[in-house]
Amino acid sequence: MSTPNPIGDDMGNVVPLRRAESTRTIAPSADVEADTAVTGELLTAEREAELARQRVGDTDARTRVEVARQVATAFGKTVMRAGYRVYRGHEQWLTHAVQAATYAHYRERIAAARAQGDAAGIAEWQDRLRQAKADRRDRITGAPRTVLALVRTVLLAVIVLFAVLLMVGVAVHLWEGGWTWSEWWGFVTATGDVIGTVVMLGVQAAIIGVPAVWLLAAHRAGASAADMPGWAMSPTQREETHRVVTPGGIGEALVHLGIPALNKAIKAGWTVEFATPPVRVNQRGYQATFSLPLGVTPDMISDKRDVLARNLHRDPMEVWPNAAERAGFVDLWVADPGLSTKAAPPYPLLNAGTADVFTGVPLGVSQRGDVVQPPLVSSNVVFGGMMGQGKSNAARVLMLGAALDPLAELWVFVFAGNGDFDAYRPRLARYERGTDASVVDSAVESLRELYDEVGRREARLAELGAKKVTRGLAEKHPDLRPIVALFSECHELFGSAQGEEAAELAVQTLRRARKTGIILGFDTQSSRADAIPPKIVELVQLNACFAVKSWRSNDGFLGDGSFQAGIRATELRAGKDRGTSILTGATAERFEVLKWFFIQVNDDTGWDAATDVIERAMTKVHPAMVVGTPERAAPPAPRDLLEDVSEVLGHDTVPAADVPALLAKLAPDWAPYRKLTGKQLRELLADQGVKVPSTGNRYPVDPVTVREALAKRATRDLDDED
Repeated sequence: MSTPNPIGDDMGNVVPLRRAESTRTIAPSADVEADTAVTGELLTAEREAELARQRVGDTDARTRVEVARQVATAFGKTVMRAGYRVYRGHEQWLTHAVQAATYAHYRERIAAARAQGDAAGIAEWQDRLRQAKADRRDRITGAPRTVLALVRTVLLAVIVLFAVLLMVGVAVHLWEGGWTWSEWWGFVTATGDVIGTVVMLGVQAAIIGVPAVWLLAAHRAGASAADMPGWAMSPTQREETHRVVTPGGIGEALVHLGIPALNKAIKAGWTVEFATPPVRVNQRGYQATFSLPLGVTPDMISDKRDVLARNLHRDPMEVWPNAAERAGFVDLWVADPGLSTKAAPPYPLLNAGTADVFTGVPLGVSQRGDVVQPPLVSSNVVFGGMMGQGKSNAARVLMLGAALDPLAELWVFVFAGNGDFDAYRPRLARYERGTDASVVDSAVESLRELYDEVGRREARLAELGAKKVTRGLAEKHPDLRPIVALFSECHELFGSAQGEEAAELAVQTLRRARKTGIILGFDTQSSRADAIPPKIVELVQLNACFAVKSWRSNDGFLGDGSFQAGIRATELRAGKDRGTSILTGATAERFEVLKWFFIQVNDDTGWDAATDVIERAMTKVHPAMVVGTPERAAPPAPRDLLEDVSEVLGHDTVPAADVPALLAKLAPDWAPYRKLTGKQLRELLADQGVKVPSTGNRYPVDPVTVREALAKRATRDLDDED
């Protein structure tokens, strides 16, 4: 391999150049033969710097070319976009002109009213159409008179002006030391020349400016077109198009829902009518109310919610159609893109504040961003849904709010071994958890007490002359303070051997407790009748349903007909929408998509954010309030029915229907006597060997027969001992 000799002491770098055509290509692994020629150039420092400058220059040139290309492309798109918008603006003006000329707006309203069978609407819009035609006819026939009047006005103005100038000229001429006649008219002529020059300049400016203003107005009109193609939109507009909801956008979305009856109506000329056009709510989304044609129901729209969401460029969880209060209309909520994935804000009472069960307890935020905080008094609540979707957290949020009311007494029964409410214990008047029968027994006994307490409070309110328990009454009278009782995992309670009695007690309490300040809450994972009785679901005001699999479960927690009305927790996605529920009864809306506040816990360490809140609640609680889950009095000892009947009868024969009241007076703490009827008493006595005859349908209970049964039983007991 030959290389040029170095010049002097400068040892340059050898830069390989393009091979000459005669140079042979040598495989990398082959040895270079002695006669192989390699062409190169020895570079000095100056030459190397020069080449570097050339390379930089080449790079700069390429960059300038690329920038110029991008600028030219952007400029070309801008020009095309501007031209298209000007064209669309003129097209819109022409469309509006044609519609105005043909009274299209009135005819569309008449067609819409006819499609809905609205006779009054048809008559109203036909009257408006006739009036519009009459007004236009008057304007056309009156146009010549208007023009003639304008010409007359102009001529009169010119004559008046000339007369004024003439009189002023005469006055100036006759005034001592005034202008001469020729000087006055010279001044008038000069002033006229100035005014004429100004007018000409104005005309020339108008000739130049009016087209520019015209094109600008057309551009603005075209830019607002709802169906602007993507290439004619700026990047910001493209983003806004997907975010903003317009009447045209909703109409276009309905066209592509794929509902045969809707498609048929659209082809027949039906157009959507908006009772409430899309309006922005809390910077979180849009609310709208629109009409449906004959043959299309709101649940058909709800069935196509996924398609509707896609047509509106939204996630399915961000679009919620349901039946409006006005027949034949749909209420539609469309959230801003990405809002469904945002978590609820922190619990507002986590670090400070108190709550009031009479006015509202914060639960979470609605799809509109409003904090939902319904009153608990007079409400009652059911939480339902699949396991692991947030029911227990929802119950914790509700009870934590109640704990922050200094006047509220809290009872919690958990029919499972979890410690969801262990941190609440210091604030609870009653707290029992576990899977053994004793927890069910305590819960049933507490339901009996609550039922009796309802009756006592009703009598107390009548005594005070009050209609219902208010905060003022609760502050003044300790025996009227609100009681909030939660039965968690209640399917274990209602599915137990005492479930029938527990359900009946809960139903009867709910029916009468609304005005007495007693609040019941239930949470369960099953909507079966033996897990949460349907009557309870109907009687409570607050129904919260987390993700469920079927419409039966949906209606089992939210009430019959909810699914058909578009109130559907089946649309919630298990796992992904954890902590979100459908909530009814909390606001004036038919339902809310509620993101519940989250009370954080650490399952590994046992840390619970509720602990600090409960500590703060304990500093605010009323001194007379029962807290700390004190030991309850031992249940009363079992009673002997025969002995009690013998005692209350004395020596008199009493009708069976009157005996239960005597027994309840004898042993007021014994719950079985409080609900005993005459028929049940006869059956119990029959089991004890005492037959009660009908005797004129009075069924008299004879004390002699009762004491004979007692004597026989005593003798039998003695025989058993022998």
